[in-house]
Amino acid sequence: MRHAGNAEIYEKHAAELVRFATSITGPSAAADVVADAVVRAMTSPTWRGVVNHRAYLYRAVLNEARMHHRSAMARRARELRAPVSAGDDEPVLRPEVAEALATLDERQRAVVFLTYWEDLDAGRVARFLDISIRTVRRDLATAKGRLRGLLHD
Repeated sequence: MRHAGNAEIYEKHAAELVRFATSITGPSAAADVVADAVVRAMTSPTWRGVVNHRAYLYRAVLNEARMHHRSAMARRARELRAPVSAGDDEPVLRPEVAEALATLDERQRAVVFLTYWEDLDAGRVARFLDISIRTVRRDLATAKGRLRGLLHD
């Protein structure tokens, strides 16, 4: 059985990782967050022992987004004033929805993205983010309650 090289692994998952990062950090920072996360992950001493590269990279992107968040507040405010779209065939995210999503913490946004945009069940979300199914369900319920209160329609 042939093992995939780092370039092949990156090419296979890059687009979905950028969509994931976009849901957490906004479109202007997503590619940089993914690039930094992938470099950090693939140069980590633990990379050689990783069995599920996709899940490992999702967690790396989430962690990188958390670090990026500390320095990106001003940029986020500008991005929230414009609709967000991942591509021509993707639905446009209304600014008020983006603003409401920005009130969630990074993990809650990640859970919402993976559940609704990537259509993953709680078990797969839990494996991707290396958290328990109970935590996924709690974060999703908390996020839905907050969004319901903020979006009224």
